[in-house]
Amino acid sequence: MELNRQVVAAFYQFVSLPDYKQLREVVFRLCQEHQIKGTILLAAEGMNGTISGLRSDIDAVFNFLRSDPRLADLQHKTSFAEAPPFDRLKVRLKKEIVTIGLPEVDPLKCVGTYVPPQNWNALIAEPDVTLIDTRNNYEVSVGTFKGAQNPQLHTFREFPEYVRTHLDPNTHKRVALFCTGGIRCEKATSFLIDQGFEEVYHLEGGILKYLEDTPTSESLWEGECFVFDHRVTVDQNLAVGTHSRCRRCGDPISRHELTSSHYQPGISCPHCYRIESESC
Repeated sequence: MELNRQVVAAFYQFVSLPDYKQLREVVFRLCQEHQIKGTILLAAEGMNGTISGLRSDIDAVFNFLRSDPRLADLQHKTSFAEAPPFDRLKVRLKKEIVTIGLPEVDPLKCVGTYVPPQNWNALIAEPDVTLIDTRNNYEVSVGTFKGAQNPQLHTFREFPEYVRTHLDPNTHKRVALFCTGGIRCEKATSFLIDQGFEEVYHLEGGILKYLEDTPTSESLWEGECFVFDHRVTVDQNLAVGTHSRCRRCGDPISRHELTSSHYQPGISCPHCYRIESESC
């Protein structure tokens, strides 16, 4: 029954919040009062977070946040968990709510064209569209859209260099980007436009909204989607996926990889066993 299930809400909004430091205490107390767990990032450029709690408590938090005129249009993506997916509540102050490391990239000035989930399949099926997954490599490894380019990123800060070395606005006339919840694409598309790319699109609401709105029979998603909580991954129906997570390197581990001789719980996995560490 939904009343007793954990609602997991992912959200973000780029908006000018010059008082973000003062907001921290207000948001923290609000979430504490409603037994909310998860992580919320606050910066002068906006808010980004994933939180969990009972439906009534999640609704109370978003009702309060949206009572601020600056956050009146705050949207969130919803999934569910049978057990709390976070251990505690963190409300952190940051320079950026998603870090690209380029102050001149400002989604409040320009972003690409939003493509709602119901129109995404048709767009990426067009042969002249270059499809790019903007997430980190370990996220791409568990699932992505068929035909998407994997920039092999370790951090989002590497994305601008990937664009400079692999993409050309004169060759790649139409570029479509996607990420987990949509926030990376806000800055990624803004950067592409600054670099002279003219037709730049991004999946509105990200992969999570696509999976929420798209019937499995029509989905072009392949595999599972990595999420940043105890569930590790979710499947096409946003139910808990089949992956675990290495306690050493943090990478997702498939059921097949759990049988590998390189997997030792808390010590190593097939992704990190070659890496020497005094702490392991």
